[in-house]
Amino acid sequence: MLSLKSSTAPWWLGEVEGHLEEVLIDHAHCEKKAAGTALNLIFAYVDRPSLVRELTPIVSEELAHFRLVLDLIEARGMRFRRLVPSSYGRKLNDLVRKQEPAKAVDRLLVAALIEARSCERFCLLRDRLQDCELAEFYGSLYASEARHHAVYVELAKLFASEDEIRDRLDELASAEAAIIDEGDPMARVHS
Repeated sequence: MLSLKSSTAPWWLGEVEGHLEEVLIDHAHCEKKAAGTALNLIFAYVDRPSLVRELTPIVSEELAHFRLVLDLIEARGMRFRRLVPSSYGRKLNDLVRKQEPAKAVDRLLVAALIEARSCERFCLLRDRLQDCELAEFYGSLYASEARHHAVYVELAKLFASEDEIRDRLDELASAEAAIIDEGDPMARVHS
């Protein structure tokens, strides 16, 4: 359902558990970026009313998640700050083709894959974190990430045929798996 071609390596959870503060701060940045991505797509494709209607609630939901993570950070006595992000998002966005409508397809499918990976990782955090509050928190976000993934894949069909979308999603998912398998030296949501 999530279009992913690989599962998160077991070492990732150990890294996260050892660096929860950095991961929470990174998660806040990820939610902020997710809201920005949806809003940027609305600006770019304002002539597609169905896209605008579908993405508007995602912008609101991602900003609400951002606020929830900020509240959690503050409640734990942490300070929200800048962090060096993982290279995951940049590497995925480097795969976006330059010409329309292929660019629109790729932007939407990259967003879908990022949501899918978040969903997979939030499920792992829900099931494995010893911190019950955080486990419950990540469990509460799981369904919305899966829904966002599905919306982005469906919206890509506004710009290409279902067969083209399936084939391109398969290509991008293979590239995403390679990127995630490379890992990142920092503990991040998408490291």
